[in-house]
Amino acid sequence: MMRFVETLKNIWTIDELRKRILVTLLLVLVYRLGCYVVLPGISPADLDALSKFTNKSGLMQLLDMFSGGAFSQASIFALGIMPYITASIVIQLLGMVLPSFQKMMREGESGRQKLNQYTRYLTVLILILQGPAYLINLQVQVSAAGAVSAMGPWTVAYLTVILAAGSMFIMWLGERITDRGIGNGISFIILVGIIARLPQALFYEFTSRMPGSTGSQGGLVMFVVELILLFAVTVGAVLLVQGTRKVPVQYAKRIVGNRQYGGARQYIPLKVNAAGVMPIIFAQAIMFIPITLAGFGSNDNAGGFIAAFSDINGFWYNLVYFLMIVAFTYFYTAITVRPTQMAEDMKRNNGFIPGVKPGKKTAEYLDSIMSRITLPGSMFLGIVAILPAFARFFGISQNFAQFFGGTSLLILVGVVLDTLQQIESHLMMHHYDGLMKEGKIKGRTTGSAY
Repeated sequence: MMRFVETLKNIWTIDELRKRILVTLLLVLVYRLGCYVVLPGISPADLDALSKFTNKSGLMQLLDMFSGGAFSQASIFALGIMPYITASIVIQLLGMVLPSFQKMMREGESGRQKLNQYTRYLTVLILILQGPAYLINLQVQVSAAGAVSAMGPWTVAYLTVILAAGSMFIMWLGERITDRGIGNGISFIILVGIIARLPQALFYEFTSRMPGSTGSQGGLVMFVVELILLFAVTVGAVLLVQGTRKVPVQYAKRIVGNRQYGGARQYIPLKVNAAGVMPIIFAQAIMFIPITLAGFGSNDNAGGFIAAFSDINGFWYNLVYFLMIVAFTYFYTAITVRPTQMAEDMKRNNGFIPGVKPGKKTAEYLDSIMSRITLPGSMFLGIVAILPAFARFFGISQNFAQFFGGTSLLILVGVVLDTLQQIESHLMMHHYDGLMKEGKIKGRTTGSAY
């Protein structure tokens, strides 16, 4: 405890770090206040109807979680940061396919700025498409209560502009957190949205386990068991995010003048989960198609196939979901980790793996290692993704079960590790002890949650 207090004092002593933390907290406060600014023309009755629909729909609940509750609040931030993430993923995939985008990626800072500009343009285009879709869905879901009148084209137009402006403002807040705050701003915004749902879900689960409540099972003992399991799952997610296989690399000695360069052994850290949360995002995008066809989760009148794959707690849904995550993990790892380029870079810098010939043999060796470590990594990632379904099967509420795995847990763990790594680097730079007594905190090294 004394060490923790001493670390907080050291953090507050560093002027630059203190300013960055305060700026981050201020921008997060602005974001959270904006989540409660309701769109013009929306009444409390509308919000109640939308909240009920969001709680029973898997797709809507996921979007609501990433927006920090703004989706179910019909807020000006209702579309959240997801359109920007979608645009970023598209630009990233184009950079792996189109030579012109690959050239911009190799141009350094100037190329990165061009790609960021293209990402913003694509984000606006996505918002123009998603805005009317959200408004129409809002009207359809709450019209059953007779609370919303028909939206005319001009109403849809100006509300779409408000929604688009809200999402772009969130993106601007994320960039300011990156420049003047601490950590990756976009990832931090997502983290805040996820954590904002945790207290409410925790309180609901606690009250539902109290003796005398409706459907209470296990009492407070079961609630304590759930917290222990949540801690164990979080530890497993940390191991998945930080797990690496170190490949030794020896560099040849070079003598320039009176100085010797090279000769030291270094390591290439090959991540067990090099794909991050991208396989889960891809798999979710495909698995939500049957839910959409069945009427946003309402599969009462759907056929057998659509009904089976619309139940996010069902056996077939989670089995196919698991297999798709394993397949997408291999796919995304194959297009992001390039052993041939790594082997060429090592050869160019007079480096070699002991016992392996440089060039083609080195590329084959690295590829074989990635194939072996990706299998357990992909399976573990798939298990983490379907853990919320197991949690719901054992009686845990829908809202609280989301934190037992899936995209939310991996993003939460990854962003927290990155933020702690940023703080520790500032402490070490000013000759203070790090956050850990032994060792260092390792971030995801990817720079983003997605």
